[in-house]
Amino acid sequence: MITKENILAAAKKAILSESASIKKLVDFLDDQFVEAVETIFHSKGRLIVTGIGKSAIIAQKIVATMNSTGTPSLFLHASEAIHGDLGMIQKDDVVICISKSGNSPEIKILVPFLKNYGSSLIAITGNMTSFLAKSSDLVLNTTIDAEACPNNLAPTNSTTAQLVIGDALAVCLMEIRDFKAEDFAKYHPGGALGKKLLLRVKDMLNNALKPSVSLDTPIKKVIFEISEKRLGVTAVIENNKVVGIITDGDIRRMLADRDTLNDVTARDIMTKNPKMIASDAMVVDAFNILEDNSITQIVVADNGEYKGILHLHDILKEGIV
Repeated sequence: MITKENILAAAKKAILSESASIKKLVDFLDDQFVEAVETIFHSKGRLIVTGIGKSAIIAQKIVATMNSTGTPSLFLHASEAIHGDLGMIQKDDVVICISKSGNSPEIKILVPFLKNYGSSLIAITGNMTSFLAKSSDLVLNTTIDAEACPNNLAPTNSTTAQLVIGDALAVCLMEIRDFKAEDFAKYHPGGALGKKLLLRVKDMLNNALKPSVSLDTPIKKVIFEISEKRLGVTAVIENNKVVGIITDGDIRRMLADRDTLNDVTARDIMTKNPKMIASDAMVVDAFNILEDNSITQIVVADNGEYKGILHLHDILKEGIV
């Protein structure tokens, strides 16, 4: 009978089994792992990662991690390699071949061809006496006692171990390269981190929505400008320099305090010396100013010269924070 308790017990057993297998990897780390990291780091070519079956899926993930952390990498499916894709390998490339058994038919066919290319061959395998292990320049041990699968058949612990060794290689290469968050952002310009570290205020300005009035602009035209540009604010400009701002809040307060709008101009209700930021500043810095001052818009100006308005809503839409 299937019960909630049975399901949770099975899940916990699988997780504990996989975590135990990962823990054992620490004892397998040796000089060959160090040499593998150094070989990849000093390579003048790319890193090629290959495998078959579930190991091929792990290979794809390792390639994705390497590429995003500064190690140019390509995925090569072992079965496709022997049908033409070997052409992607160059002499200076380093090849990682992943296989639990190390004796798959495709691996036995592929490895001799890899050796003929003169590339360094690094094995990630759970069988240290396998054809792959004996044929490789370096061997990274991912031996497990058993799979988490109750029938000891479905790749579970073995593929997790492969993945973790790949991550360990990537992290070590990041350490050697002194790979910073700024470097990571260069490879992820569309992500939240990339935008946070790369996006500048000028990249978000909409010149079509650049509300501005002069000191002597009548209040009715000020209201029209704020409404038309839909940013809830307008800059007050004199000689193309920002001398103040008027927000929709200023308009509401004026209407509450005055009985007549006759002869009221922008000069009469504007806020002098508004918060401003340079167009070349980072958007995240603009957000911090908005947050610290509990405001929703900030004037963008370079040495006082008006460039536009940056609104909090636009920053939030970018998913930067």
